[in-house]
Amino acid sequence: MSIENRKADHIRICLEEEVGGQGVTSGFERYRFVHQALPEINLRDVDTSLDLWGKKLQVPLLISSMTGGAPRAGEINRNLAIAAQQLGIAIGVGSQRAALKNPELVSTYQVRAYAPDVLLFANLGAVQLNYGYGIDECRRVVDMIGADALILHLNALQEAVQPEGDTNFTGLAGKIAQLCGQVGLPVIAKEVGWGISPDAARMLWEAGVSAIDVAGAGGTSWTQVEAHRIPTERGRLVAEAFAGWGIPTAECLTGVRAEMPEGRKLFASGGIRNGIDAAKAVALGADLVGIARPFLKAAAISDEATIELGEVIRDQMRVAMFSIGASNLDALWSTPYLVGKV
Repeated sequence: MSIENRKADHIRICLEEEVGGQGVTSGFERYRFVHQALPEINLRDVDTSLDLWGKKLQVPLLISSMTGGAPRAGEINRNLAIAAQQLGIAIGVGSQRAALKNPELVSTYQVRAYAPDVLLFANLGAVQLNYGYGIDECRRVVDMIGADALILHLNALQEAVQPEGDTNFTGLAGKIAQLCGQVGLPVIAKEVGWGISPDAARMLWEAGVSAIDVAGAGGTSWTQVEAHRIPTERGRLVAEAFAGWGIPTAECLTGVRAEMPEGRKLFASGGIRNGIDAAKAVALGADLVGIARPFLKAAAISDEATIELGEVIRDQMRVAMFSIGASNLDALWSTPYLVGKV
């Protein structure tokens, strides 16, 4: 099957099928904010803005990497980009390997015209560094969309169950280190929904990545997505066995934060569905909070629906901050009012 057809399949399955993890959650339900009846701040003064890599964000939100490389993906990415520009948030595109293989698909990723001011992330699978890709291909995907940073996604489990999967992950840490020293812009290491452990984070920090997106369990399960595509019963049974696999996102955050060198950034995604969870993620150490499938569903409708979803998440986050007396992100990062449930 062509990459283009696979991308179209992924969009259809994520929109139409139940592909959430089973028996595993993001872990944010294990935490609660201690409500402050006297917050001693004005809601209108709550400031959710931050500066990241030379760009001003109005909210610490990222429309996580999802799609590209298929006709419908171009429309979806356009709606996502329009929303990101309107909301003042970051956005990442899906894996750009399809466009490197077929230049006719480049336009499905090119969103800069719709989002001239946003923080924009290019995207390639880290495993492709073992399949002939190197600094040239990485620079090409960055230049292709005018990106500010490069995501290298880590999807070993997805590749393992995917019929077309690339499964040679040998020696990638060293190749990531070489790339980080040459590419000339921030490199983000990102899982795709099973989380990053402290040991893996240590290797990535030592390789020189600028940020880690833990992308933990609790949201979309890509083994569940692939199970809908696998043509054999044996393959489906293998994939479906991993429906509960992964490290909860909240657990990833606490573990990876403990290993984080000064000056690096930590992103959280995986099962974050509202602004309260986003606020919890920041309180646990995240600089940026990524959300994918809810934005995908909204963008499949319109740019207006996507903007409205982002506004709801933003407002939920602001009210949560107000209700614990956190007037800005610094106060949220250091709040004493996030506690674990007994």
